[in-house]
Amino acid sequence: MQDMIVRLMELPDISEAETYHLEMEKIIFRRPIQPEKSLVVNWVRENFSQNWADETEMAFASLPANCFIAQRGQSILGFACFEVSAKNFFGPTGVLPSERGKDLGKVLLVKSLQAMKEMGYAYAIIGGVGPASYYKKVVNAEIIVDSEKSIYQNLLMHHK
Repeated sequence: MQDMIVRLMELPDISEAETYHLEMEKIIFRRPIQPEKSLVVNWVRENFSQNWADETEMAFASLPANCFIAQRGQSILGFACFEVSAKNFFGPTGVLPSERGKDLGKVLLVKSLQAMKEMGYAYAIIGGVGPASYYKKVVNAEIIVDSEKSIYQNLLMHHK
């Protein structure tokens, strides 16, 4: 998998999507706080992987957490982390299969990239990308040539 780069100066406007989700779907997008750490980390572990849970746990080392969640009532529907495995890196991120195709991932992505822009970055790296066409479409990200060898190349993987 390759890394991608995204320019943070021209991120898409997500205000309509965020308002729609709040008003119609009762979904809020926010940064979780420290008392929610185990809930968020366990949710990521159960729905994605232990490796992603480990990265998500690192998001809570910062205040506010370097993470956003999509939440309906007491349920987490998706998450996005940034600057957890390397400075200026976006990810991991994921949305429950039942909630995909509703722009939750887009809102989580753009909110995270906006937070990175507020941290002072002009560009961000999306590490070890699977769906490159998605990132190209949503935030005009571009593949970084010869980035197959990345911070994840020798990653020890947890096995279920």
